[in-house]
Amino acid sequence: DSHVIILLVDERPEEVTDWQRTVAAAEVVYSTFDKPADQHTQVTELVLERAKRLVEQGKDVVILLDSITRLARAYNLAAPASGRILSGGVDSTALYPPKRFFGAARNLEEGGSLTIIASALVETGSRMDEVIFEEFKGTGNWEIRLDRALSEKRMFPALNIEASGTRKEERLMPAEELALAWRLRRVLHALDPGASLELLIDKMRVTKSNEQFLREISKAPVSD
Repeated sequence: DSHVIILLVDERPEEVTDWQRTVAAAEVVYSTFDKPADQHTQVTELVLERAKRLVEQGKDVVILLDSITRLARAYNLAAPASGRILSGGVDSTALYPPKRFFGAARNLEEGGSLTIIASALVETGSRMDEVIFEEFKGTGNWEIRLDRALSEKRMFPALNIEASGTRKEERLMPAEELALAWRLRRVLHALDPGASLELLIDKMRVTKSNEQFLREISKAPVSD
């Protein structure tokens, strides 16, 4: 069993309460938006150090951070000015601490493991948020992109399937299953985002395993 820590940075108090009531089995650590930036950064660093100690004890730890964007904003406000400002008003030294946090994920040979899942804000209209996102884009092993248009249609989870994926997926699946997964992508690519999401969800509801799901959905015709 994994030890799950949910870290909420610069979050609304009502969201914190909702998380605490919804995921009672997880440890919820937070710093709300009415707190100063240096408290956001201190709480984050304490969570990381606690997670490291648990990993050293052989535990598998998962940190769910919401969000890496707000954390980077906090470091941008709290860090001493370096005199070198990037586009969007981001200090060049402010991105190092959140990168260090995100890069702390490890699978130890003689211990446990630390997995970090972080959300990032996009399409906010802020140049700073764009710069932060571009700095972290492609650094993870797994990326799920959400689609605002699907969310506005109340289609949940609002996944942008085409833009989501896992690095080195060939190491995670047998060759036959991998071939089916690639065929699945071609099937979904031929559909518009809403139709592909509906097909995905419908098939998941009526299948009992990943293998059965892939075989069922791969039967759909592929068009170029």
